[in-house]
Order: sequence, then structure tokens, then C-alpha cells
Amino acid sequence: MGLMGEVADAALAAGGSVLGVIPQRLEAREVGHTGLTELVVVPTMHARKQAMAEAADAFIALPGGLGTLEELFEVWTWRHLGYHDQPIGLLNVGGFYDLLLGFLQQTEASGFVDAGQQALLQVQADPQALLSQIAAASVISTRREDFSRI
Repeated sequence: MGLMGEVADAALAAGGSVLGVIPQRLEAREVGHTGLTELVVVPTMHARKQAMAEAADAFIALPGGLGTLEELFEVWTWRHLGYHDQPIGLLNVGGFYDLLLGFLQQTEASGFVDAGQQALLQVQADPQALLSQIAAASVISTRREDFSRI
């Protein structure tokens, strides 16, 4: 549904493969995308995030709502704590995240977040620039842990 569905459809149309992970509760509402390469149904949202994190080579947040913000901050926190070393990107299309980025600067200025933590989040307004930056930062993970222990 929504932007995630559009991204999935575009990836499939371009010849890519798409893994979807959906909790049973949402699948029961017939919200799952039936045209994906693979759709994994899990019991809970926590299991969904775990499965997605284990499958990810990188994390990129597009403009979105509460779920997007929650997942972004969670993988960013996990990266800071050393649970993974995959790059994290924020696509700031049309300045969508400008206010959030200003708030994050305030958290650093107030001493709650340091520059090293901020640097873990790569921000670009242009999708291709963000993908290039993520690709340049990608490494074969040697520290990816079992996310079930988080």
C-alpha cells in the first residue's frame, strides 16, 4: 500500500526482486502485496522489524509517517550500539525532513546526541545521490548480529 507499494511495484517493473514482510494482523486485513517475489508473514511488528533488519544490506527512510520514523530511529540506535554496521540513509525529498533535521541539530547542540551519532545518518535530497552515498558506505557486514537478541 502507499509509497511502499509504489516502490515495490517500480522495483519489480525494473526487473528487481522484492521481499515483503508483513505481520499476520495486517495480512488478515488483506493489506499484503500479492505480487512480490516473496512475502513473509510474521506474528508481530517486532518480528517484522527483526526479519527486515536481518535481510537488509542498508536502510533508507523515504518520506513517511510514524512507522517510518520509529523504524528509522530504531535502526539508527542499533547502529550506534553496534548491533549492525549497515549504512542508514534519509531521503529528504523536497525538504520533507527539514524540520526533523533541525531538531536533530538541536539535540546535538544540547548535548544529547554527538557528531559521531549524527554522522551515522546519511541525508540527501536526491535519490540517486543517496543511493550512491549508501553504495560507497556499504561494506560486507562482519558485525551483523542476531537481531532477536535486541
